[in-house]
Amino acid sequence: MAPTSVSQARPVAPLSVRSHFARLRDPRLNRRKRHQLLDILVIALCAVIAGANNWQQIEAFGKRRRDWLGQFLALPNGIPSHDTFERLFQRLCPDAFQRCFLGWLRALMSSASSRNSPSAIIGNSAAAGWCGRS
Repeated sequence: MAPTSVSQARPVAPLSVRSHFARLRDPRLNRRKRHQLLDILVIALCAVIAGANNWQQIEAFGKRRRDWLGQFLALPNGIPSHDTFERLFQRLCPDAFQRCFLGWLRALMSSASSRNSPSAIIGNSAAAGWCGRS
């Protein structure tokens, strides 16, 4: 019997934010949605990883990194305002968000292969530059 590789013995969970947050219910009314849920989540996650501590800093991060974010996010109406970030996160189910977030973090931590590149994490091949930390 041939030896099995590590990846065959223990499958690696998908690393993309898209796959881990796909089941997160968007609490906003359809007629009021100007920004996609995934766009708001990815901007907020990247901004916090890069050191943002409040909604204004998250908005500012998005505006500074607009060109980069636009390579892998839809951003149909640009970068959401700090009020939009705050309203969305106030309405999200905390337990559901925590399950999605912890699942994503666990997948990142368990991945020891080269799949933990920016494109695998965000879920798009254009995600060069990771979260634009500077």
